[in-house]
Amino acid sequence: MNVYDGRRVESMLEGMGYARTDDAADADVIVLNTCAVRAKATDKVFSELGRIRKKKKPGAIFGIMGCVAREAGADAFRKIPGLNFALGPQQYHKLSLVLENPDARSLCVDLSGLEKFDELPKMASSELIAYMPVQEGCDHCCAYCIVPYVRGPELSRPFDAVMDDVRRAADMGAIEICFLGQNVNEYDNKGRRLSDLIIETAKMGAVKRIRYTSSYPAEMKDELIALHAAEPKLLPFLNLPIQSGSPDVLRRMNRPYKVEDYYDIVARLRAARPGIQISSDFIVGFPGETDEDFERTCKVAKDIGYINSYTFKYSKRPHTSAAMMPDQVPEKIKSERLKILDDIVGENTRAFNESCIGKTLDCLLDGKNYRTPFMQQVVVGERGADYVRIKITDGNKCSLRGKICESI
Repeated sequence: MNVYDGRRVESMLEGMGYARTDDAADADVIVLNTCAVRAKATDKVFSELGRIRKKKKPGAIFGIMGCVAREAGADAFRKIPGLNFALGPQQYHKLSLVLENPDARSLCVDLSGLEKFDELPKMASSELIAYMPVQEGCDHCCAYCIVPYVRGPELSRPFDAVMDDVRRAADMGAIEICFLGQNVNEYDNKGRRLSDLIIETAKMGAVKRIRYTSSYPAEMKDELIALHAAEPKLLPFLNLPIQSGSPDVLRRMNRPYKVEDYYDIVARLRAARPGIQISSDFIVGFPGETDEDFERTCKVAKDIGYINSYTFKYSKRPHTSAAMMPDQVPEKIKSERLKILDDIVGENTRAFNESCIGKTLDCLLDGKNYRTPFMQQVVVGERGADYVRIKITDGNKCSLRGKICESI
């Protein structure tokens, strides 16, 4: 989401006559687009702002946008003297007003809706992978999560507006469309669902690959699962966060689904699309998590065989109920559990990567390397076309190596 928002803001600044520079000391405007999901991310934002303040040239405007701006509010100006602006996730489009009045201190963090999508100028160009937000905010209020506070209630963008953005991206060279949302499979605009977005996008010849993230397990509807069988452009890969394998922990997290229901969803996905691979999100050390709870999480990771996963130690976040829960797990235990879980997932990743050796996969250029349909990174000796077939020659826990066979 931050990639998409950042590119839209960059297009706006370019339209105002600015040009991008990689040297902060040379910049007239410095913008940090921020994430507040974990405490470490917020800490890194303010550390970086401190460094920028020291190295920026006199008169340069600098500030933050996104979730940390909403989380910190006016306190951001106390922490970083000289900060020019703090704009929340729904207020990026107001950066132009800030630049018109650079001497003011601008704070705008209200969650007023989806105006930014209309107010920001259309993207002037597209990467090969186009990130496409279809909704903002979240209504689930998981006990550990700050998203409802920093991004507001769940709102789905108009179907036609999303598709206009998809067509524009495809016309400008996007080969892959990635639909985004805090709970992307809950997208609903006047009865049009995520499956409708996928079906309409698949009709575009220029688009070769479609995926979506991040999914909420309880919202994996039958029509979406069936689409994994019916639509070949939909990648055989899905991020399906479970967070914990313990029923007790899930209940305290306010994740209202059962572990057995999660297993059933994965089974139905694999029946619909043989060979589909799953990744997940896990939080270890949630308040009150026992050794038995953690063992159940490890069992899920082994049973499902995730080919990768985002694993985190529980992090206290303001405005969340979990921050006030008793039985906070000691940091040492959280670190020990995280290593155990990382080792399990890492072994799954290594085994799957090794199983790909000898196969030929359709791969899309992503930065300096290529990505398989399962989102693995592939290193090749010499870069070829944007979309190619690669024969995999080697693999380890981190990446694959291969040889380009032909362009697609």
